[in-house]
Amino acid sequence: MPDEPPVGGRYHSDPQLLARARELRRMQTPAEAKLWAVLRGRHLGYKFRRQHPLGHFVADFYCAAVQLVIELDGDSHAAQVAYDAQRTAWLEAHGLRVLRFSNSDVAHNLEGVVTAILQACGAIAEGDLP
Repeated sequence: MPDEPPVGGRYHSDPQLLARARELRRMQTPAEAKLWAVLRGRHLGYKFRRQHPLGHFVADFYCAAVQLVIELDGDSHAAQVAYDAQRTAWLEAHGLRVLRFSNSDVAHNLEGVVTAILQACGAIAEGDLP
C-alpha cells in the first residue's frame, strides 16, 4: 500500500509521529523507566529502542533484531482494549511479535517480565514461534 508508513525502519516520514515519540520519551511512566533501565545498553544481549514509531503507532519498546514489540499497559488501557487489540493485530500482520505487560507486572515482578522477554527473544531468534 503506498500510503502505508514503514514498519520497523530507521527513518520515518511522519513528523507528527516522530514528535509524539520524542514527547513520550521525555514523559516516560515509572514502569517504562524501570523496564528501560534493564533493556537499554544491550544489557540483555539485544538492542531495544524506546518509543519507536512503527507504522501509524509508537511502540513502547522495540527490538529490530527479533522484530519484537513490548507494550506496557497502565490503568488507562482498561478503557482502550479495542484500540490495543486493533494495534496488536496490525503489528502482527506486519510480521512483528507483541508482548504486553501491565505496569503492575513491571513494578512487582520485573524478574518475570525480563524472563518472558528473554524467552521471546530466544524463541524468535531460533525460529521457534508458535
